[in-house]
Amino acid sequence: MTSRADAVVIGGGIIGLSTAFQLARHKFGKIVVLEKEMLLGTGATAKCAGGVRAQFSTRINIEMSMKSEEMLVGFEETTGYSIVFDQNGYLFLLSDEKELEDFTRAVELQRSLGLKVDIIDPDEISRIAPPIRTNDIIKGTFCPDDGIADPSDMIQGYATAARNSGVEISLETEVTGLRMEGDSVKGVITSGDEIETALVVNAAGPYAKIIAKMAGVDLLVEPIRRQIVTTGPLDYIEPTFPMIVDVKSGLYFHKESPGLLLGWADPKVKPAFDESVDPDYTDTIIMKALDRVPWLETAEMAKSWAGLYETTPDHHAIIGFADNVKGLFFVNGFSGHGLMHAPAAGLVAAELICGKKTTIDISPLAFSRFARGEAIEETNVI
Repeated sequence: MTSRADAVVIGGGIIGLSTAFQLARHKFGKIVVLEKEMLLGTGATAKCAGGVRAQFSTRINIEMSMKSEEMLVGFEETTGYSIVFDQNGYLFLLSDEKELEDFTRAVELQRSLGLKVDIIDPDEISRIAPPIRTNDIIKGTFCPDDGIADPSDMIQGYATAARNSGVEISLETEVTGLRMEGDSVKGVITSGDEIETALVVNAAGPYAKIIAKMAGVDLLVEPIRRQIVTTGPLDYIEPTFPMIVDVKSGLYFHKESPGLLLGWADPKVKPAFDESVDPDYTDTIIMKALDRVPWLETAEMAKSWAGLYETTPDHHAIIGFADNVKGLFFVNGFSGHGLMHAPAAGLVAAELICGKKTTIDISPLAFSRFARGEAIEETNVI
């Protein structure tokens, strides 16, 4: 491994690899990615649901998603690597007037930014997704440009493109400390070596807070366990089946191979690095799914797993330099939206690091927003 680098990216998940690739495209210099596991993208990236949507409640999240969707469509042209991005849409199910009011307001903002999204009736919902029970649904919102991306494809695509651009990727290399001189980063200490550098990009996902503490910075990112269940084959799930989000219950599900992937965010889970599967959590997901899709009564459950969201207090990412530490840059806290925002996040992070005007105004994602009392909460979180 090299002993000096212009930038060291900590974390070989989708955010770290996207950022490293974009830094290489901007000719930033020698870039090194450090990943503590044996393989790239085996942490939060590998355990996500793969959803990509622009139906958010804040301008910055909508813009980040719309840019990412554009970049995913053009992924092969940019990286030379083909990926799966099925734009079957996202369908949000609304059960009461308060939900409809909130989502109508969000749709107005989304449309003002150029997103193709519609408020639809239960009959249209049944046409798009026949197995869904709709007798308690009053409306839905649907965006056909949203969809599902393959995390493995994206990891391999960015890794291949980054390596082809000169990025060095070091596996099984855990960061154990940062070498500081006063308030400046001067190097990264690993389990087997030390790399001299004036720039560290923290892309450590759920472990971002630990990396930040090495520089004496309190980063407001906490690891929160989320679980997913998949079913066996279902002959009534069409290839065009979209991602469905039942707003009232919090259940989400989409086509996964010949069956469905089911997920739900348990609000009672406390911050921890625990990725064990809780059977009660799994049972709750299944019961919520049976209520919304009664046809699942005869389905077989295939497998379940747990992963970690890297969550911030306002459910927005933190992208930018640390306030009081020179040479420490954050690309963290995506709150369950890391895969879908990774293309845009890597782009704007590289632009900011290189001193260029960012494609998207990411000032709302600044590290300092919490201290300034300027955080704006994203309410459409699943």
